[in-house]
Amino acid sequence: MDKTFIIAELSANHNGSKATALATIKAAKRAGADAIKLQTYTADTITLNVKMSDFETEKGSLWQGRYLYDLYKEAYTPWEWHEELFDAAHKEGLVCFSTPFDKSAVDFLETIKNPIYKIASFEITDIPLIEYAARKNKPMIISTGIATQEDIRLAIDTCLSVGNNDITLLKCTSQYPATLEDANLYTIADMAQRFGVKVGLSDHTMGWIAPVTAVALGAKVIEKHFIIDRSIGGADSAFSMDEKEFTEMVKYIRDAEKSLGKIDYPADISKIKGRNIARSLYIAQDMKAGDIITEQNVRSVRPGYGLHPKYWKEIQGKKINRDVKKGERFAIDMLLTKN
Repeated sequence: MDKTFIIAELSANHNGSKATALATIKAAKRAGADAIKLQTYTADTITLNVKMSDFETEKGSLWQGRYLYDLYKEAYTPWEWHEELFDAAHKEGLVCFSTPFDKSAVDFLETIKNPIYKIASFEITDIPLIEYAARKNKPMIISTGIATQEDIRLAIDTCLSVGNNDITLLKCTSQYPATLEDANLYTIADMAQRFGVKVGLSDHTMGWIAPVTAVALGAKVIEKHFIIDRSIGGADSAFSMDEKEFTEMVKYIRDAEKSLGKIDYPADISKIKGRNIARSLYIAQDMKAGDIITEQNVRSVRPGYGLHPKYWKEIQGKKINRDVKKGERFAIDMLLTKN
């Protein structure tokens, strides 16, 4: 089985500090991540600076009562940090890539050799953005949190139409945080079959249960928001994993991978561990030549050195051709050839 690609999502968890961002990259490496992911936008490239009800955050959300422009202005990762963050990640041996939110972000990310393009759940309907990013011929990872089947199919077809077939869909529940009851992880295997692409999970639940379960269901990518310490606060801190939690998740994912192993139906009986303990036919009572075989004197018992139990019914009522002792392995050549 290929190793699951585990992404630590930096998002807004630098809290406006480049030093925190750099420290978070080091922490992600310690925690066992394969990659660190940024988000590339400014408030002006993702929304409009207007104070109208359409641009207010939803009631009941973590960010209730705020306007989108103000939230994104606070949460964005300055573009002038990107190159340094990419370099720091590479020095740690991490893949570093980003989510662009408009064409200008794609253009900018191309200048720093961004290796993968991630499309966020809320951008899955932005077909011009998806097409523009897909034309760069880099792997595309697309979250499906708010998507209908039609949205997903259109996003995939858009990538394919420009010759990009390296596509991974991430099951995502666009709640912050999400509940386990709303994770619906069976969708992961269905997406793989229905759409014929690689699949994974962008997870907003608390803890490691959903990511580990997703791996067992076929997820090849796990993305989780990562923060160096939740006590520093910030827009995404409430549903992000800290270093200790992320380390634990990685361990359980790697353990799950070991347990999944490979599809294996052994054919060589001699190489199957424990096969010798299987049932087989043994003499259960001392017998004399000419005795008739019954349920009492030849039985299917452990261990497995005697004749296969599939012959048990066939030998019933037949006669033994020699004296035998209790505990001998039963063999076909013990039968009288004529009764």
